[in-house]
Amino acid sequence: MVMKFEEFDISSNLKKAVKEMGFEAPSPIQEKVIPEILQKHDLIGQAQTGTGKTAAFGIPIINDVNSKQKHIQALILTPTRELAIQVAGEVQKLSKFTKAQTLPVYGGQSIGHQIKTLKRGVQIVVGTPGRVLDHVNRGTIKLDQINTLVLDEADEMLDMGFIDDIEKILRNANTERQTLLFSATMPPAIRKLSNKYMTTPSHVTIDKGEVAAPSIEQVYYKVLDKNKLDSLTRIIDSETLDLGIIFCRTKKGVAELTESLQARGYMADGLHGDLTQSQRDVVMKKFRKATIEFLVATDVAARGIDVQNVTHVINYDIPQDPESYVHRIGRTGRAGREGIAITLVTPREMKHLRSIEREIKNPIPARGIPSIEEVVEKQQLAWKNQIVQLIEDDQQDDSLYESLVADLLSDYPSDKVVSSLLKLAFYSHDETKKKDGYEFGETGAQKGMTRFFINVGRNVDMTPKKLVEDVSKLVGISPKVIGKIDIFENFTFMEVPEESAPFVYEGLKYARVGGAKINLEPAKPRPSRK
Repeated sequence: MVMKFEEFDISSNLKKAVKEMGFEAPSPIQEKVIPEILQKHDLIGQAQTGTGKTAAFGIPIINDVNSKQKHIQALILTPTRELAIQVAGEVQKLSKFTKAQTLPVYGGQSIGHQIKTLKRGVQIVVGTPGRVLDHVNRGTIKLDQINTLVLDEADEMLDMGFIDDIEKILRNANTERQTLLFSATMPPAIRKLSNKYMTTPSHVTIDKGEVAAPSIEQVYYKVLDKNKLDSLTRIIDSETLDLGIIFCRTKKGVAELTESLQARGYMADGLHGDLTQSQRDVVMKKFRKATIEFLVATDVAARGIDVQNVTHVINYDIPQDPESYVHRIGRTGRAGREGIAITLVTPREMKHLRSIEREIKNPIPARGIPSIEEVVEKQQLAWKNQIVQLIEDDQQDDSLYESLVADLLSDYPSDKVVSSLLKLAFYSHDETKKKDGYEFGETGAQKGMTRFFINVGRNVDMTPKKLVEDVSKLVGISPKVIGKIDIFENFTFMEVPEESAPFVYEGLKYARVGGAKINLEPAKPRPSRK
């Protein structure tokens, strides 16, 4: 039975704010954590971003805040200024119908402005350890009367070298407080911290399967490594997309993909570890205001990002592990909204995808790359609007093109000229229509099939059953579509459908089949018998 927020023992004003924010049923972590925190237990929550943990600790904190008292009653520590701003924003929304005041404090913002606001009286402070400690040392933040202290993304704070600052803050805080610690992982240093500063904490773990919200649709596309960018643009052109985060494995990958997307006219910008804080802020501001539609990022750079209207998460590079996959896809489908997580998988990554499916206990369905016809149908209205805007733009200077236009129209019908220009403008970059970039030529296969030569046979105990199972698993094609197999002592021939041939070629070349390392090449046609 699905639990409702109304069932929690919280104030009617808080229930009203929760409802207005669009939350209906609590997420798994909210369901487990909120009752524990309301009972004033110390708590350790092992969960990633995207599980709803901000509301999980924010709701009970606001429920217990006394807005008539002007001193600080709750402190929430976060690793980055970005996360501090986001957490404070969500806490403020939850406080809409109470009079609780929340203040984010972080480096890079005027400390004088923060001191002025603190003097007026705030009940909840959300901040980064360095700036909070600065205020504690100045006496502008007093922690002797706080009821609750939250360490959010504790492992990230540890990685960023904040452990000493955190310990100093904890030593300055009211010893009668409730301490809540949230972390995606539990390294020894975090356990040591909890043993030292927490009192018999409850432990709540949200397993990986529970993190992927039911409202998130998950799909994967099989793509060839050499055509990956073209496949991506086909996919995004066929989607109805508001805001999308595209994940790459490396900083270099982010820079290259961002540049490629910008060159093709997409509104995209990149986020990676080499950016300064001010550059990062500029990119995030553009993304939040939707002046760019794609944020291209690494896992590390995207840590702590919480933007409500992300409709698509695209794994351009498949994540390293199931935890990263869950962490990434949690960026969409926020607050019960619809979202879709798309993963591009090259033939050699099929095995990796299967391990992710096993971990999240959820098969991810495959989709075929959209055809040009499907994309054109989807994009027609958008293109028409762009062209109409250009036609009606009084500022543009058409004189440069007048003689070219006159020449073309004197030799060809106007509809032919326009359709050819559209093709040139929107599909000059699309190479995936060229048989996936591979030309195998005549291989001696039956019609509609491609025949491959494999350099092992009965000498490695190869059997048709073993070969079919391995090919299906490694490349992600149905065993039923694999055609004729001829196994000899030292080599094998295998036929596969023409449309699957590029995936088989890229996925199996130098792979292991039946435990043996193989070399796979298009077969030479059989000599004709005279």
